[in-house]
Amino acid sequence: MAKAPSASRQSDKDADQDELIHYELKDGVATLSMRYRPYNLIGVKLLSAISKLLERANTENARAIVIRSGIRHFSAGADLDQFQQRADRGSQSPSKSTDEAYEKSYVTKFLHRMEQLPIPIIASVHGVCLGGGLELALACDYIIAAQSAKLGSVEATLGLQPIMGGVQRQVQRVGMARAKEMSMLARRYDAATLERWGLINLVVDDDRLEAVTETVAREFASGPTVSYAATKQLAFIAANDGVSAADEAMAGIQKPIWASEDLKTGLASFMKNGPGMAKFEGR
Repeated sequence: MAKAPSASRQSDKDADQDELIHYELKDGVATLSMRYRPYNLIGVKLLSAISKLLERANTENARAIVIRSGIRHFSAGADLDQFQQRADRGSQSPSKSTDEAYEKSYVTKFLHRMEQLPIPIIASVHGVCLGGGLELALACDYIIAAQSAKLGSVEATLGLQPIMGGVQRQVQRVGMARAKEMSMLARRYDAATLERWGLINLVVDDDRLEAVTETVAREFASGPTVSYAATKQLAFIAANDGVSAADEAMAGIQKPIWASEDLKTGLASFMKNGPGMAKFEGR
């Protein structure tokens, strides 16, 4: 596998959304295939396109979303032009910094929208998944990776740290010690290691990635969608505000489940056929 340059700069072509990401909705699964050549470098342009298509999937009642790459690598990291521009401006007073305002508004809003969207989101990773690419995957609900994939938070090689929520989301998944190792040493890890640590949900042979991703996505898409939305909400609150806050919010978050058609279907199916036989409609 070719090694993607760690300091690549992506040309800023006047590409519209369809050129950046191919969107397909089939059998309740919305697939977003990034193809921002050469390496799906993360910046405002790509994140904006993803954000718009997430909203489209929600509007079109998708029941699962897959974010994948339609080119050689999932993402080789961030577009370095944005870092150079900020470095050129230097350190500013936090109260006057437009950069800090951007990070608090756009980046945080994007990440929280990913995590609070009432639809399961699956990251399907092949090639390299570095820096901002890994941070994008970490905002998803489920990560599946090809055996040969290489992943890592490599920002320290530039004198940076992960600036799109990577540190804190690594802490959530693998604990403080491993998170500090990943973000400070800037190593590239094989997928099997990160699966063992708990950062990745599943690793599969390269030639099975597409098929297994589809199977997992269809499993999510055939499940009780209203219940899944509540699970995402509670997990978000627990991770950010603690278990007590999630306990306090739980009854209110669960209200839509009690009114859902899926619950009625599940209970009726259990009584008639036993567990695991319900055919949910996502309502």
